[in-house]
Amino acid sequence: MQIEIIIIAIIIFLIMTVGGQISINQLINDNQMLFMKLKESDWDFYIRARYGSNANSDVMFNKRIKNALIVMVLAFFFFIRDINAVKVLLILVVGYFIFKMPYNNIKKYYKSHIHQIDAMLPHYLKSLEILIQHYTVPVAIGKSMSDAPDIFKEGLQTMIDSINAGDDSIEPYMAFAREYPVRDSMRMMRLLYRLSLGRQERKQEQLLTFSRSISSLQQKARETKYKNRLEKMEGKTMSMLITTGIGVMVLLVLAVVQLMGI
Repeated sequence: MQIEIIIIAIIIFLIMTVGGQISINQLINDNQMLFMKLKESDWDFYIRARYGSNANSDVMFNKRIKNALIVMVLAFFFFIRDINAVKVLLILVVGYFIFKMPYNNIKKYYKSHIHQIDAMLPHYLKSLEILIQHYTVPVAIGKSMSDAPDIFKEGLQTMIDSINAGDDSIEPYMAFAREYPVRDSMRMMRLLYRLSLGRQERKQEQLLTFSRSISSLQQKARETKYKNRLEKMEGKTMSMLITTGIGVMVLLVLAVVQLMGI
């Protein structure tokens, strides 16, 4: 009888949710500030790294909250006949696991593609360097946005908006570096800021320093790419040797067994 009651309760809950009598979305919207405290600081960055600047990280975060709440409600219905403190804790753990799972998956994706994403910054800065030779840094950044990688476009627009609003401090550059914590982004943004302050007679000297730093970043990216490729080839070679060794051992065992049978 218990399982029938649980099934009926779940069906009623789903019907009322679909029909709008129970609105999880409204619950999330009404408590948005509270739920936002659960949001990871690097969630927005991972979303842009995975889906591009057009993806809405807040909508995807709310979806995580919604899925976790639904699972917790269903788990509560399952345990409702014999609820206790241990089962309540279990429901919370299950809900937390469902909530964290998308974040862990997208973080895993970023880590597996981190070298590719890191390589985007020096590639973009190299194109920016060419524009800086003819324009001021803010103008060059504005002109470079159309060709910038999608992951950086939103941050670049925010930086330009802050600079155009009169913020001539280093903060817009540092905000960009914090938003995109890829390799050497902090150092490169500091160099870019100093280049924006430099007098015209010192521009070539500062531009040369900026160019050398970009070249160093590109070299690191190439070395990392070759290292990963080499490690991948070594892994495949080792797997092939292990497979071959196991195959030979199996054949030897079979041959010995056959001889013993004779």
